[in-house]
Amino acid sequence: MRFIFITGGVVSSLGKGIASACVGTLLNAHGYNVVNIKIDPYLNCDPGTMNPLEHGEVFVTEDGAETDLDLGHYERFTNVNANKNCSFSSGQIYRSVIDKERNGVYLGKTIQVVPHITNEIKEKIKSAAYPDTDFVIVEVGGTVGDIESMPFLESIRQMAYDVGKDNVLYIHMALAPYLRASGEVKTKPVQQSVKEIGNLGIKPDVILCRAEKALDESALDKIALFCNVDKQCVFQALDVDNIYKLPLFFHQQYLDLAILNKFRMRPNRHHNNLLENWKKLEEKINHSESGKAKEKIRVMVVGKYIGLTDAYKSIYESLKHAAYNGGVELNIYPFDAEVIETFSDVQIDQLMKSRSVDGILVPGGFGSRGIEGKIRAAKYARENNIPYFGICLGMQIAVIEFLRNVAGITDATSEEFDADALNPVIGLMEDQKLKAELGGTMRLGGYLCEIANKDTNAYSAYKSGFITERHRHRYEFNSKYTEQLENNGMIISGINPEASLVEIVEVKDHPWYVGCQFHPEFKSRPLQPHPLFMSFIQAIERQITNGGR
Repeated sequence: MRFIFITGGVVSSLGKGIASACVGTLLNAHGYNVVNIKIDPYLNCDPGTMNPLEHGEVFVTEDGAETDLDLGHYERFTNVNANKNCSFSSGQIYRSVIDKERNGVYLGKTIQVVPHITNEIKEKIKSAAYPDTDFVIVEVGGTVGDIESMPFLESIRQMAYDVGKDNVLYIHMALAPYLRASGEVKTKPVQQSVKEIGNLGIKPDVILCRAEKALDESALDKIALFCNVDKQCVFQALDVDNIYKLPLFFHQQYLDLAILNKFRMRPNRHHNNLLENWKKLEEKINHSESGKAKEKIRVMVVGKYIGLTDAYKSIYESLKHAAYNGGVELNIYPFDAEVIETFSDVQIDQLMKSRSVDGILVPGGFGSRGIEGKIRAAKYARENNIPYFGICLGMQIAVIEFLRNVAGITDATSEEFDADALNPVIGLMEDQKLKAELGGTMRLGGYLCEIANKDTNAYSAYKSGFITERHRHRYEFNSKYTEQLENNGMIISGINPEASLVEIVEVKDHPWYVGCQFHPEFKSRPLQPHPLFMSFIQAIERQITNGGR
């Protein structure tokens, strides 16, 4: 097993997560099995309780871990499912060590950062690998020089001695800023960053220069010389108009060959044709974004975390995957649910028409803020035959709106918004209430869903009677209201067969109105769009073709 460690310097948000995903993609294309890991220096135990506007979305793995959003990039690029050990923080590490100390595992020894914290980090890194893993690719969060990152950097330094220097490779990504006044790309920040990580005992084998403008040969020569790295191991990580073009971009620079040469491993003999599927995807992207697509569609995403793109990262990416593969040009229009609450019906109608909204998506979330705005958006989509996609909370919103305005249960709501509600059509089930008393109520990770009715949008999308999807929520549809729901024209098209919990709902006689309790966005891939997102985009396209705009 080989280990690749990716660190960053000068500034944060360089794109280490995308770079790590691209490295995994390239090695995977050569026929090697990879696992990507993200380690973060913050003291939260996981991102589950962190504000999406501060940290971005929480990505859920198949085995039910709440992880960093970079794991979404890893899965989308490599098509390798992450596991609960693929994302951990300082908080998890320190808690684990302290728990062991309290339980007498260390036999009364004095607990220190070195070796106890560093040993725990190394064991966590090793535990993420599968038996047939060839490469473990580890992205170290934060920036070299941050005090919080020091134990992690010391740990990855030690790994070279634990598993042998020939089995470890260090990649350092640093900013090479472009100064417009002088028209130059400056290399000094890269040199200083490499020097700083070198002072910690880590000598980078590969350097990725994050830059707005391309570096000329003299700049690359300078970096190689002063960073004591072969020029063939200095690469450019330039701005691109679409992140899915990056695997090809790095492949064209022979980053994959540099990595394999370091490990004395053979490249795939069909090296020049490795990424044919990515080349085809690039053609689809160029067509979709060239203005020559057969249709131009606009999807409004009505949420409460729209101030940060990363808060709904997987949602946006999944919509793009479907658009690329559907051959349409997509415009995503995020809109604040709280603002819609202040609008009159006339203003909402004017908003939708002025923005040429072709589809409405309400994503997941927690809490009561913006709920009435989401309900009004769902109502508008239902009444005006606009394709609607409700995800997790968005499904619950669809149910509440339908029972209020169609079934006549005007006070229908969720226990999440009103604990004393007379008609809690969404609530905690009895076993969840018991779990709540014990401190946990979330349904997390992959759960089975049965789609028995073949005459539904769900079955048409999946073309299967049984699927598995990832969940992250506390509240469920209250089965006491099933009869009122179905008698008024909403279909329950997906059920969890183990607990008889509602997974998918649809509205009859509507172009496409689907809500799902799970998060399909976590399983969408650029090379394999999620069936529900594809079905949603296709429904919008049909509606436009039929004159529904």
